[in-house]
Amino acid sequence: MSSLSETHLVTANNYINGEFVKPTTNEYIPVTSPSRASIMLKFHSLVNENAQELAELIVKENGKNLKEALADVAKGNETVEYACSLPQLIQGKTLRVSSEVMCQDRRDPLGVIASIVPFNFPLMVPMWTLPIALVTGNTVVLKPSEKVPMTMMRVAELLKDSGVPDGVFNMVQGTKETVESLIDHPDVKAITFVGSSPVASIVAERCRSMNKRVTALGGAKNHLIALPDCEIEGASSDIVVSYAGCAGQRCMAASVLLLVGQGTNQQALLDAVVAKAASIEAGTGPGQMGPVIDGASLKKIQSHIEESVAGGAKLLLDGRSWTKSMQEREGGGNWVGPTILLHTNPNDRTMKEEVFGPVLSVYQVASWKEAIDIENSNPFGNAAAIYTTNGGHADWFTSRFRASMLGVNIGIPVPREPFSFGGLYGTKSKFGDMDITGDGAIEFFTNRIKISSRWPIPNVEGYVSGEALVEDTANFAGTM
Repeated sequence: MSSLSETHLVTANNYINGEFVKPTTNEYIPVTSPSRASIMLKFHSLVNENAQELAELIVKENGKNLKEALADVAKGNETVEYACSLPQLIQGKTLRVSSEVMCQDRRDPLGVIASIVPFNFPLMVPMWTLPIALVTGNTVVLKPSEKVPMTMMRVAELLKDSGVPDGVFNMVQGTKETVESLIDHPDVKAITFVGSSPVASIVAERCRSMNKRVTALGGAKNHLIALPDCEIEGASSDIVVSYAGCAGQRCMAASVLLLVGQGTNQQALLDAVVAKAASIEAGTGPGQMGPVIDGASLKKIQSHIEESVAGGAKLLLDGRSWTKSMQEREGGGNWVGPTILLHTNPNDRTMKEEVFGPVLSVYQVASWKEAIDIENSNPFGNAAAIYTTNGGHADWFTSRFRASMLGVNIGIPVPREPFSFGGLYGTKSKFGDMDITGDGAIEFFTNRIKISSRWPIPNVEGYVSGEALVEDTANFAGTM
């Protein structure tokens, strides 16, 4: 959209009406919280009206199939819908805490928020932050992924059509320099980031050095555990969708399947997973699987497969054949099909590192404890799931998983609003403060202001004296 300025901080200026300008305090939505929500309600309607167009943009620049792209739009609009209810959810509290003292609180906006988002969900991930930040009274500078800029450019037009004033939503394009400029700019009060763990860590540390509020979500290595009593038909379908949907390019995708015990049921489950994954066709139509985002991603995925096979893993399904055949058919593209590896060593690199592609590592364990030990030992903490038909078995695992978003017979356990999205503190999946959606976002995008008030109580003839009937020994007002 514009070339970067040579001056480091200038690149963080807002993009308004085709040029970069300095943020100013009059760029906030100059209306009350309910009025901001009404603007967002109109935006919600416009997103629904233009869902097909937005989905087609996502297919073109990201490579998802059309059904996945429509889901990207719908999931993003769920957060917009939630933001419309914020006037009712962010009301402050008032309480008489003693005979003469009243306490109340309110939520004030932070100011300018910078939101840095990845390529894998061109609309949904920006909507994790944008509507909540705006309705709580902030302005937003969005830095979309340089790999998928078109979708949010169209969304910017819809925001304007909804009534969002110029300067309230802004967008800058770029890569590392732009991100650093946003973080360093003194007018930017908080940063949200979604991307890889190494970069999330760098972003969080840079913000922390300036005492700047930040939530930075990183990568994942999500484990699915299947018990012998699981329902094979449903579990196998869910496992395939979890690891191969969106070409495996999502931080909630399954990466490791742990089969507990051996026997006919476990073999039947594995056979069903392989058969259903093998039936997936290449393409961008419903039920098909599109390409991965770029050549670097393709090369990384291929190296994981090759290294695993060289280390003794058995290829149950090899998706590398797609690379040549689809490039010849489509005239290019970064294609790799669903791949399933049966490992014999739990310490294989592909069992431990994020692949971010349609690769499922399968490992057989002898006991529940062994399965939990493997899941707990991984340094990430986004998601984990258990497949079983026994509620007690499910409770045992969900009480012991080391992840923050857990599934029972659900391989993509993304919580819906009002529940918040975010990895586990202390892991490579989450750096910084709070979750990025739901009530975690309300806390992140606002300052909670507390007010304690004490007014002299007059003595009125015929009424009880204004003096406190019981001494308030916990009151510091006016005393030493």
